[in-house]
Amino acid sequence: MCIDVGGFSATECAPVNASDANADAVLVTGGYRNVTCRLPRRGVGSYTFKQLINHNNPSLGTFDQPYWASWEFQIYKPGGPIILMTPGESNADGFTGYLTNRTINGQIAQQEKGAAIVLEHRFFGLSNPYPDLSVASFKYHTIQQAIDDLEYLANNVVLPFPGGDKISPADAPWVLIGGSYSGALTAFTLNNKPDVFWAGYASSAVVESIVDFWQYFEPERLTMPKNCSNDIQAVIAHWDQVIASGNTTAFNELKTSFGMGGVVHQDDVVGTLRNPLWNWQELSPTSGGSVFFDFCDALEVSSAGKSAPASGWGLEHALSAWANYSSSTLPGREWRGDCLGTYNTSQSFWTDTSIDNANRSWLWIVCNQMGFLQESAPSGYPTLVSRLIQPIYDERQCQQMFPAAFSSPPVPDVEKTNNAYGGFYLKADRLFTATGLRDPWRFATVSADGIDVQSTPEQPIVESDAFHCSDLITKNGLADPTVLNVQTQGLKYIGEWLSTWEPPVVSVEVNVDLNFKHRAYPITRR
Repeated sequence: MCIDVGGFSATECAPVNASDANADAVLVTGGYRNVTCRLPRRGVGSYTFKQLINHNNPSLGTFDQPYWASWEFQIYKPGGPIILMTPGESNADGFTGYLTNRTINGQIAQQEKGAAIVLEHRFFGLSNPYPDLSVASFKYHTIQQAIDDLEYLANNVVLPFPGGDKISPADAPWVLIGGSYSGALTAFTLNNKPDVFWAGYASSAVVESIVDFWQYFEPERLTMPKNCSNDIQAVIAHWDQVIASGNTTAFNELKTSFGMGGVVHQDDVVGTLRNPLWNWQELSPTSGGSVFFDFCDALEVSSAGKSAPASGWGLEHALSAWANYSSSTLPGREWRGDCLGTYNTSQSFWTDTSIDNANRSWLWIVCNQMGFLQESAPSGYPTLVSRLIQPIYDERQCQQMFPAAFSSPPVPDVEKTNNAYGGFYLKADRLFTATGLRDPWRFATVSADGIDVQSTPEQPIVESDAFHCSDLITKNGLADPTVLNVQTQGLKYIGEWLSTWEPPVVSVEVNVDLNFKHRAYPITRR
């Protein structure tokens, strides 16, 4: 199996599938621990919604947008809140667990006697207006169209349960939840559509779009085991010295020792060295052994079982250990040139426009609106990534993926995105934001170092010591008390905000022949 080429680690949070729902969950509602309940196995169904192709021109028609709904917590009451989530950049079929109380979504639904929905994002999975993912189809693949999808669903969906025709934002409060990109989408939506969703919960929300997102690796460098960090930096510095020397023989010997003899271009070789680092994003308080720590153990644990000191073993040992690890974990020898190279644009990776290709759909957002190119740190900063890896390396791949859209490597228009929705300084009412100290995406969230964004009663910010979207998963609160605090605070704020919701007052203009013409009469919809 090939490793994805390029430098585009997606932001998405971990999927949770309802097929695992025969396990118990531990509730954190009200701060209680050790209280278990059986997850609902009934009342979860898969449906489709007729979504507009273009919200600016409804005459173009609709497409089928899959969604999943659950209301059987034994406690749902008509008029209760509707808890909506889109997983973002993924097929949503694996996210049905977010309808259960193994996640913060289900916790909120259970606490507030509500119903939960997971909606697939347009142009991911089977939510496609057109039969392919060509540049022409992607005309309507934008952040704003995705925001408009959420609004249109809330105002028009009829949910498949008693009272499901009376759940619009005029009849019941809606709560929007998301993590990572979908966390940013949650924040953007509350900013852009303030009258639709009564409250929001945004976890690891990447609200600031950034082209050169070298900071992606900073939380990892700062919080990973020191011995591993020091040895990685030593090995990367050695690679850069060999490249800078111009010694082709030394470079070829080095790449061959790492199992990359068939990879032609220098930037592809050192770009591949990021692969173990991206596994940091998969960590959680309950992950225990993981691919990332297998990598660090390979570098830092000797054959005698002894761990390196904080300073690491040094270059000689680390270089040999990483070479052995790389050679044993990369794809088969006959595939390495194709899998790890990024210059052969005839490969299906670049040309395949069939639907349900999350990588291609996400790159369209990356290349046009959000950036997040994960590169080397600037000169003078410690780096886990080769100095050869700069934004142009990944911008070139945008052009290769979408030649019909870009005649030259594009620079994502992040300024337009940040101006449209507020970036770090986004404003929204009743938006709870959860962040993590060890989240690789932290520097694109409101908890980024050097950003003066204050927590307020209307926009509270609560940070854990954990990783990417850790607070969305209930069991992580049992393993890490800082995550439990985030979950408890989130449940408290959402509960308080929902207690203040009232049906909106609608003004109706009435024309009569007296002096009262065009006078507005308030009517309360119930």
